[in-house]
Amino acid sequence: MLSFKRCFGTWLLLLLAISSTAQQSAPITLKELLNRVNQKAPMLLTDSAVILIRQAQAAETRSSWLPNLKLNYQADIGTSNNTTGPYFGFGIVPSSSGGVRSTSVTTAIGDNLGIAALDWEVYNFGKYGAQNRVANSDIQVEQNQFAQSKYQLQAYTISNYLQLLRLQDFLNIQYRNIQRNEQIRRSIESLAKSGIRAGVDTSIAEAELSKARLNYIELKNQLKQLQLNVSAISGLPYQSIVPDTTIELNLIGQPNAYLFSPDTANHPLINFYRSVYQNNLQREDLVKKLYNPKISLEAAAWERGSSIDGNGQYNSISNGYGFNRGNYLVGLGISYNLFDLRRKQLKLSTQKASTNYAMKKLEEQQQLLAVSNSQADAEMETALERLKEIPNQLKAANDGYRQKLSLYKSGLTDIIELNAALNILYRAETDYMQAKYQYATALFQKAITENQVNTVLNLLK
Repeated sequence: MLSFKRCFGTWLLLLLAISSTAQQSAPITLKELLNRVNQKAPMLLTDSAVILIRQAQAAETRSSWLPNLKLNYQADIGTSNNTTGPYFGFGIVPSSSGGVRSTSVTTAIGDNLGIAALDWEVYNFGKYGAQNRVANSDIQVEQNQFAQSKYQLQAYTISNYLQLLRLQDFLNIQYRNIQRNEQIRRSIESLAKSGIRAGVDTSIAEAELSKARLNYIELKNQLKQLQLNVSAISGLPYQSIVPDTTIELNLIGQPNAYLFSPDTANHPLINFYRSVYQNNLQREDLVKKLYNPKISLEAAAWERGSSIDGNGQYNSISNGYGFNRGNYLVGLGISYNLFDLRRKQLKLSTQKASTNYAMKKLEEQQQLLAVSNSQADAEMETALERLKEIPNQLKAANDGYRQKLSLYKSGLTDIIELNAALNILYRAETDYMQAKYQYATALFQKAITENQVNTVLNLLK
């Protein structure tokens, strides 16, 4: 009686554990999980912020054509004691206008000056346009980087979701294995009491049952760790991340699920490297135009006052603070540095090397994607063949176990052969679970490689 109560208690605890896991929350579909990840994943939020930086930089670049209009005013007190001669202006060289006097004059005067000066680079032979195109290209690169990160995170989420399905199936298999071991132990105890079986069989059965329970505990831990990984990118409580176990059979039930046309030309990975290559081409064009001549519009208007009158008389210092003369000047100029020819050649050579590297990376990714396509097709073919064969193994293993159990109860075989049959059934169920998982994995890997994830997702109910 004590043994029966212990078996019943163990069975009830396992049943409650599985029931509580199932009742924690309704299963979350793969579509729902992907939508949640797209909205809450920290990595995507960071990448989207970088796009805003590039957009702000592009707006700044578009404003680089604006002219410089400077307003200056100064009121001074000092001497006007000039002499003549040439000099270079190192930094700020004070200026004193007026003619050269025959004698040195150190009388202080008052003086003030107001200037409005315009400096506008009105034309630079395409430099502004090239700068704007590079800035817009930088935005495109970041947007494609974001799309690539989103696609890679999508692939990561799908992989983890399928792993959750696999572990959930494995838990169910392990639970059934525990039930079978308990059934064997009960049969042994009954036969041992009647003297048909030796007590050692009970010990062997108890060891197998304990091993099955330990495996179940380990699988629960693996499932929880995986739920925590998914929780980190989705923001969902890990307890609520319960996979929809109908996905695999739903996909297997659609024999044409893997028949879709690849869309590798618009693959996010290819789009990213293509935009990097285009960005480098735009930078080449910018280098060519960066050292072009510059045509500038210069204009200035200024007013001035001084305590020295038109006759050269020194009046009160206070008479110098007020405007009594005004001027303006407008001019159009062109400037070009001849040594910029060499600078342009050197910088263009460096940029061409960078462009060539970007082109090689694009070609490399295209080749890798083509190889991945072939590998996905081969894996898909193997997964389909595996699914066709696995039912035969499962049926034979199930029949063999039932026959061995019946023979054991009749005393016609021993516990070693019964356990061997049980292990064969366990392996067959595990192989079937693995075959379903590998089919779903191969299908989604093919969809990810060929940029057709939404096509497969639309097949799920």
